[in-house]
Amino acid sequence: MASRSITILGATGSIGLSTLDVVRRHPGRFSVYALTAGTRSEELAALCREFRPKVAVMADAQAAEKLTELLWELPDISVLSGEPGLCDVASAPEACTVMAAIVGAAGLAPTLAAVRAGKRVLLANKEALVMSGKLFMDAVSASGAELLPIDSEHNAIFQCLPPDKIRDPDAAGITRVLLTASGGPFREHTSEALRSVTPAQACAHPNWSMGQKISVDSATLMNKGLELIEACWLFNVTPDRIEVHVHPESIIHSMVEYADGSVLAQLGSPDMRTPIANGLAWPERIDAGVAPLDLFRIGRFHFERPDLERFPCLRLAAEAFEVGGTAPAVLNAANEVAVAEFLKGNLAFTDIPVVIQRTLAATPVVPADSFDIIFAKNSEARQRAQEQIALLTV
Repeated sequence: MASRSITILGATGSIGLSTLDVVRRHPGRFSVYALTAGTRSEELAALCREFRPKVAVMADAQAAEKLTELLWELPDISVLSGEPGLCDVASAPEACTVMAAIVGAAGLAPTLAAVRAGKRVLLANKEALVMSGKLFMDAVSASGAELLPIDSEHNAIFQCLPPDKIRDPDAAGITRVLLTASGGPFREHTSEALRSVTPAQACAHPNWSMGQKISVDSATLMNKGLELIEACWLFNVTPDRIEVHVHPESIIHSMVEYADGSVLAQLGSPDMRTPIANGLAWPERIDAGVAPLDLFRIGRFHFERPDLERFPCLRLAAEAFEVGGTAPAVLNAANEVAVAEFLKGNLAFTDIPVVIQRTLAATPVVPADSFDIIFAKNSEARQRAQEQIALLTV
């Protein structure tokens, strides 16, 4: 079997490291063409020494210079920097698969470059699709790229759908998509208790090992809101056919309901190596290093409706999708800014949705007719979000 060459965008994050763990388990099946990181030069250098990519990319020139110094003994590894370097490796013909795992809006340009180059794109960067929706899916269709979802929920839905009807829910006989959510660490907190939540508490997810930003998003339920938008675009469904179920055990990763009353579910331990392995080897199945699921130990599954009063971010995301145009890009930008300020200790946990709602109200929505418009609106929304934060923290 020929080796499948991979570029990993965001190699030092949790998804990137999990991807490399799966690759490590299958020597000869996969090879690494390029690895990228933000500012973690030393961590990326260690990965480069192990996996020997042809190219490594850092987010900025200073980090790239440090990486070059760290890799002095490996002159065959080219070191690039910035968005141009990311887009270069994402579209390079040497790799047929791109793991898109850069967090946030920063991942849109390189992920789009991979799509336009017709790659197999393993989409772990939900924000790219949230921001650009139809334009992104049109680019997939135009290039013939193979888009495989890696978020555990969307990968679960993907596995529960007929392979030839992934984007044709009516032909598949689908009535509803049941999107599960863990509920995060504050599922049972009162509104009063949520006001004093700290960044450390928000990042301590009860089931999943994730980065800081996505951990906070999980705690606010914004992660589920972004996933709702992503599911609409990936599977060509409307929000009225998606129902969010809070499932604290995080064992059922999502379900699909059919017209005959059948409900298909994908189950597994809360370990991202399962959907990653599914995307890397699809349509085959390979060992992901994940322990077998012990249903006797788990015993019971629980489900709850999400509380949109205590966790309004899910509602805000659904409303932004319904508004359409640039509203989802504004929602995403405001959330990224608010979460960053919360993590710095400059904003209360309960003010995150306040900033998002006020930024949406203050930022005019226009048709999302081009990526230039989306990037411009993203920048505008970030500025307006900072203005709202300033008003809240006076």
